[in-house]
Amino acid sequence: MIAITGATGQLGRLTIASLLTKIAPSQIVALARDPAKASDLSAQGVIVRKADYDDQASLDVALQGVDKVLLISSNEIGQRNRQHAAVIDAARKNNVGFIAYTSLLHADTSTLELRKEHLQTEAALRQSGIPHAILRNGWYTENQTANLAGAVAHGAIIGNSGDGKFSAAARADYAEAAAVVLATDGHNGRIYELAGDTAYTRAEFAAELARVSGKPVAYRNMTEEEHRQALLGFGLPAELAGVIADSDTGAAQGALFDGSRQLSTLIGRPSTPWQETLRQALAG
Repeated sequence: MIAITGATGQLGRLTIASLLTKIAPSQIVALARDPAKASDLSAQGVIVRKADYDDQASLDVALQGVDKVLLISSNEIGQRNRQHAAVIDAARKNNVGFIAYTSLLHADTSTLELRKEHLQTEAALRQSGIPHAILRNGWYTENQTANLAGAVAHGAIIGNSGDGKFSAAARADYAEAAAVVLATDGHNGRIYELAGDTAYTRAEFAAELARVSGKPVAYRNMTEEEHRQALLGFGLPAELAGVIADSDTGAAQGALFDGSRQLSTLIGRPSTPWQETLRQALAG
């Protein structure tokens, strides 16, 4: 029995889709805060259970009879350490045999503010004594393709990453890697630095967007504070604006580049080229 936390989220759904090609649906447990949102998974034969990061009792029940867990990091920045600890505690109580956790690329050496909570969870896993693997995910290409229409309309992509390279891959690539780790053996104690085979700078991304769209698009580099203020002007919450701007600063320093190709090795194929994800997003 393999349980996936955050099963109705984007990464969770893609991981389950990949697992369904490897194991029977009756072996998959989709953990969701609102099980009604997972009715489509239930219709496919996947077991759906209520599990709330903020409700320890629900986690204790949800992990009964589970052998392996994919702990997908919470999207509530600032609350992750407590929430992840609750899942780990429930896993320990239920004698779960293995946990895979989605961390951050090079979390142990990264300068990104995001690293802190990930490192706390990695430490909690080590202290738990539960066999585990760390999936240190790099940037999703979808992080950059989320607002292509706006970039084309305004003729600009903004940021403060300078000439820093993003070794990005499609979210589905990271989901497939997680499914491989869950469905096969030999991953206990492993730390995987997962990133795309090819990398781009924001200027290169803007140039490709211009080529594909047929519209002029350029990259406008800013200071971290200018970028943060611009994001606030777009209506982003202050915490998220700060995280994005800080991540760009890290990218400028090489924090989101990785050339080891551990992702493509793990999934047994090249990672999805960022240009392909860009084209699909623009067409959609």
